[in-house]
Amino acid sequence: MYHKIMVPLDGSQLAECVLPHVRTIARGCSDPVSIVLLRAIEPPLQHADDYTFTGDQQQREKELSDRKAASDDYLNQVAQRLRGEGMSVETQVVIGKAAESLSDFAEQNEVDLIVIATHGRSGISRWVRGSVADRILQSAHVPVMMVRATQ
Repeated sequence: MYHKIMVPLDGSQLAECVLPHVRTIARGCSDPVSIVLLRAIEPPLQHADDYTFTGDQQQREKELSDRKAASDDYLNQVAQRLRGEGMSVETQVVIGKAAESLSDFAEQNEVDLIVIATHGRSGISRWVRGSVADRILQSAHVPVMMVRATQ
């Protein structure tokens, strides 16, 4: 039924609560399933007058490069655990706004299912911070399974 499952992770243990569900789904499919562990990182904010300071641009590029490397390391550690269980796993880091980048990736890479954790915020906290999971649910063109993270 599913051939490619996308699993957005933000580096937190809460986000990893989806992994047991992903394992179960992948094992329950009759055809081999590829799991894509994905992390979106937003570029550092750029101030309107930064174009006049080359040092600031270099600093932003280094910060982004460091964050990408740390994200790659994190995803590879999670992938190794899943591969150790016989699963087919790839990793990907995308740069950009989280919800948009994740939805775009799913659409461009023939993802069949997105499995994402939701932190279960409500009220003002949800309004102020927004919810990446909710935005993906609204914008994705494939099924989305939301797993409520336990604290």
